[in-house]
Amino acid sequence: MASNSSSQLAQFIDEVPNFPKPGILFRDISPLLRNHFNATIDALSALYTDEDWKNIDTLAGIESRGFIFAAALAYKHQKGFVKVRKPGKLPNVHASIEYGLEYGKDSLHMQKGDGSRILILDDLIATGGSLQATCKLCEEVGYNIAGLACVIDLTHLNNFNYNGHGVRSIIQYSD
Repeated sequence: MASNSSSQLAQFIDEVPNFPKPGILFRDISPLLRNHFNATIDALSALYTDEDWKNIDTLAGIESRGFIFAAALAYKHQKGFVKVRKPGKLPNVHASIEYGLEYGKDSLHMQKGDGSRILILDDLIATGGSLQATCKLCEEVGYNIAGLACVIDLTHLNNFNYNGHGVRSIIQYSD
């Protein structure tokens, strides 16, 4: 069930049972992107104040759906954009990290950072494995974490916090 504060955009999320494997309820953001992309970007932007945005230099998108949101917000706020990629997709990798998923293992790779303050974005946080890995990776390559944001937070699966940074999200599901 989505919280009341997010019901306007939550109604455009499709629920796909047993995808990508049995027992998983996949929250498909395709209809949201297709029909309400601007509203979604504006809602993500509003998670941070003007003062917060002044303290963010760069936005990181976690492959692949995180790219959509981080790139759009970087453009909107005139910030830099960096990619957090899966294996074999990024040249000049400076560091990588392996992490567990609800349905397997994966790893993420990044190029060398520049000490800037970074906001990490993804489409969804479930257990927090990829987000925690990305936080550690960002620090390892040389960024300072300024914030964490997702479109969807499956709050019943996590209470994510990384070094004092909680996840800000526009849609929360408690079951």
